[in-house]
Amino acid sequence: MSEALQQLADHVQLKLPQAVLATQIAFGELTVEVQPAQIVAVIDLLRTDAACKFSTLVDITAVDLPERAERFDVVYHLLSMYTNQRIRLKIAVREDEMVPSITSVHPSANWFEREVFDMFGILFSGHPDLRRILTDYGFRGYPLRKDFPTTGYTEVRYDEALKRVVYEPVKLVQEYRQFDFLSPWEGAQYVLPGDEKGPAK
Repeated sequence: MSEALQQLADHVQLKLPQAVLATQIAFGELTVEVQPAQIVAVIDLLRTDAACKFSTLVDITAVDLPERAERFDVVYHLLSMYTNQRIRLKIAVREDEMVPSITSVHPSANWFEREVFDMFGILFSGHPDLRRILTDYGFRGYPLRKDFPTTGYTEVRYDEALKRVVYEPVKLVQEYRQFDFLSPWEGAQYVLPGDEKGPAK
C-alpha cells in the first residue's frame, strides 16, 4: 500500500512541481503540503488525471496553530473510488490570508468552505455564498479557534414571560470548582466547609 502511495506522491510532484512543497506517508496515509495559490490546480489534477481519479471530496477542515505565523492549516480529504486510495492535502495560511475556493472543481466544497469560515474565520476567495452556516445570526467570534472561550460570549434561552428566545451574556453561576480526585473512602486530608463547627477529633 505504501508503495502505491509513494508512486502517487511522485506522480503529483512530477505533474505540478511548483505546487507541491512536501509529501509524507504516515500510518498508511499520504499527506501532500501544497502552495495555497496552487490548491485549485492540484485538486483539479487529482480529479481529472487518469492515474488519480479522486472524484470524491470527503471533507475540508482546518487546524488552528496560534503560535505559528501561518496560523491555520486548511486540510482537504479526497477519495478515489476507482483506485481505492485516499489523499490529504494541507495548505498553511496566515490569519489575514484568503484561500482560493475549489467550488469550481468540486461544487460540494460550498458547504465545507462555509463551515470552515464559520468555525475558524478563514476566508475563501471566489466562493459564491460565503455566509455563516452553523452559528446563529450576529454570532461573535469563531468557535474552533484556540483563543475562543469554552463558555462562549452569549447564551440562548427561551423566556416564558416574553414568549421568545433571548440572548444574554454568559454568566457563570458558580466559580470553577477545584477537584482533589481523592478516594471517597479515605476522605479529604483537609477541613471541609462546615466541618469546623463539629467536635474536634
